[in-house]
Amino acid sequence: MGEAQRVEMESPEMAESNASAKIGIVEKVGYASGDLACNLIYATVSTYLLFFYTDVFGISAAAAGTMFLVVRIFDAINDPIIGSLVDRTNTRYGRFRPYLLYSAVPFAILAILCFTTPDFNEWGKLVYAYITYTLLTVVYTFINVPYGALTSAITRDNDEVVSLTSVRMIFANIGD
Repeated sequence: MGEAQRVEMESPEMAESNASAKIGIVEKVGYASGDLACNLIYATVSTYLLFFYTDVFGISAAAAGTMFLVVRIFDAINDPIIGSLVDRTNTRYGRFRPYLLYSAVPFAILAILCFTTPDFNEWGKLVYAYITYTLLTVVYTFINVPYGALTSAITRDNDEVVSLTSVRMIFANIGD
């Protein structure tokens, strides 16, 4: 069981004593690998989806661009709401783990659906793109917000937080 899992499942007293323990490089790389995987999908979507929607799926550039704007605005409203929900979560599995476990498969499925071309008319294609892309961003938030907050549950040692975050950001940038 990794440090993050131990800290998240233990009592506050036990977590406090373990929160200052050194984190091994294997655990840091394991933690950072999650960001690598998430950013591989996110970078693909960010880089290629507009081209895909306009040149492959057949949505007009204006409609696709408007959709990206609308979904980004929705995402700006949605992110703090999901953050509040995560903050209030308290399960026997911890605060963050349920979101990471139960959002991973829908995230992968939605990423595939975003690049799927069902045979719809122009209006149907646009509705399909709105639904799949909006759901993808919502599920991404359900993964990314708790994942980012997990660092504070792993350790309270400032040097370890810096080290863990540095490894995570290196892996995140590799995924971009």
